[in-house]
Amino acid sequence: MAAYFISDLHLQPSTPKLTEGFHAFLKQIDDAKQLYILGDFFDAWIGDDEDHPFYLEILDALKALVDNGVETFFLHGNRDFLIGEDVANKTGVQLLPEQYALTLAGKNALLMHGDSLCTTDTEYMAFRAQVRNPAWQQQILSLPLDQRRQMAAQLRAQSKSMNSNKAEDIMDVNPNDVQALFDANDIDILLHGHTHRPNRHTLPNEKERIVLGDWGETGWYVKADEDSLELVEFPI
Repeated sequence: MAAYFISDLHLQPSTPKLTEGFHAFLKQIDDAKQLYILGDFFDAWIGDDEDHPFYLEILDALKALVDNGVETFFLHGNRDFLIGEDVANKTGVQLLPEQYALTLAGKNALLMHGDSLCTTDTEYMAFRAQVRNPAWQQQILSLPLDQRRQMAAQLRAQSKSMNSNKAEDIMDVNPNDVQALFDANDIDILLHGHTHRPNRHTLPNEKERIVLGDWGETGWYVKADEDSLELVEFPI
């Protein structure tokens, strides 16, 4: 039995091919014991009272996966940080903290979405601090659904515009913060998404940083069994 890790699917009604790819992926991982979703599963999540049929169908698929015996875990990303206990209760998916330690292939590993390591992008870090504030979230969740949908669309457009003017290295993780994370934790492996730059980075002292890719023309996952880790790209 294996554990699978995915991130940055950015599922939304306007990308049916990605949704079909996700459903196909669930059928293919018949040896899965666990599935970990490391954030940005949805392109936007406006609250657990979301009633659009598209999102309800995805939640039903997660519930079916859990009901079939696959432990499923979710770690918040920068697009779906409003996923809460109602979704967890409806689906059986277990919500994880911002950093989650576990053993992978006999090694100590840490899971993250990855955006908190992009500290060179000070503009984004200020925005992140705002939207992760519980008081801000409560204020947003009190608004009508339609108003939240409009806000989400505006934020996506704003993010796209801001990122188009930034240097590539600014939007990547800060190497010093990565090293500090390894120094502060007894880990051999850091596994994250967010940057859309899939790779396996070898670090000093036999450490490794594994970056999941975003889903588009292809999808990405990490498969872990008792003695191996594999970063896999596959067509959608």
